[in-house]
Formats: sequence, C-alpha cells, structure tokens
Amino acid sequence: MSTDRPEKPVTYISVDIEAAGPSPSGFAMLSVGACVVDPRSVDAPDTEPGFYVELQPDREGVLDSAMSVGGFTLDGLRASGTAPEAAMQQFADWIDTVTPAGHRPVMVGFNAVFDWMFVADYFHRYLGRNPFGHSALDIKAFYLGVTGSSWAGTSMNFVAERYGLSITLTHNALDDARDQAALFRAVRGELASRD
Repeated sequence: MSTDRPEKPVTYISVDIEAAGPSPSGFAMLSVGACVVDPRSVDAPDTEPGFYVELQPDREGVLDSAMSVGGFTLDGLRASGTAPEAAMQQFADWIDTVTPAGHRPVMVGFNAVFDWMFVADYFHRYLGRNPFGHSALDIKAFYLGVTGSSWAGTSMNFVAERYGLSITLTHNALDDARDQAALFRAVRGELASRD
C-alpha cells in the first residue's frame, strides 16, 4: 500500500483508566495508568517504570457500581488526587519521555473506546491537545481480526486463557495497563507466527 508520506514508526502505549461513571460528560476520570507495550527490558516488562496518577474529580456524577470497582471516593480524591490539568501535563510529559524521537505514540487499550473517550476529552479540555492524536488501537478488535473469534469470545478471560496468561483485574490502572500490554504482545505474537 503506498502513501503520500512515509509512515512513522510507532510506540505502543497501553492505557487504562478508572472513572466515576460511563462517560466524561457527566463523570470524572479518577485514575490513569500507562506502560510501554514493548519495554526495553523484555525479560521483565513489569519492572519497567510506568505512569500512574489519581485525579481530583472535576465532575460530581457518581455511578455507585463504578466507584466500588476501584475503591475510590470523590471526597478522598479531592483531598489526595492531583488537579486534572497537572495530571494530564504529567501524563503528556511521560508520553514524550517514553516515545523515541521520530516515533508516534499510539494508545492501546482493551475496550479502548471507553478509556479513549476519557483520555482524549481530558487532554483536549486541560491541555488543548492530545499527544496520541485522534485515534487508538483496540485490543479486542485486533484480537477479533487475528483470530476470527466471535465478539463474545473477545472477553479478557477468553483472550488471556488462549495465551496461557493469568490475569486478574485489580482495577489499579497501571496494573491493568500492564496486563493489557501482555495481552497485546500475545496477540501480535500469534499474528507474527503466521509469517
């Protein structure tokens, strides 16, 4: 496939968020975690530093089921969280640090559409720009394309089982981002083994 411009190499960054509800229009992003999918230390990818921050809420909407998942309270985050603008600046700075010169950072998520809407909204609202640009890569959709599975077969449990990975969601955004990165590496490995 030809393009008018040369394709930049990419740096895949696995991102996970926890939120107070289903959309950024009425609910706050509570935490964000991220890690590089292909760390320099391939033998111990979980030891490479990642990014994690808890945010002060900027909205008052609360869905009890969402709050119980992460164990957060809005009052607790008001007291201990980072102001959203500062949190997003820290995240942008970290992305710049881990993305080599000349590379494009690509956000990767498991059900990326959910995490993406919060990340994109917060970056644009607080920094006026999104370091990831305007798109993300969804691991569930990628897995569907690689394996020909059914949509129901793209649950994290099924995907992890296929690759012999033991994953228990902790709902700590950095832990979950690392688990997502392991899943993505496994799916890419299956695709690469066909060549």
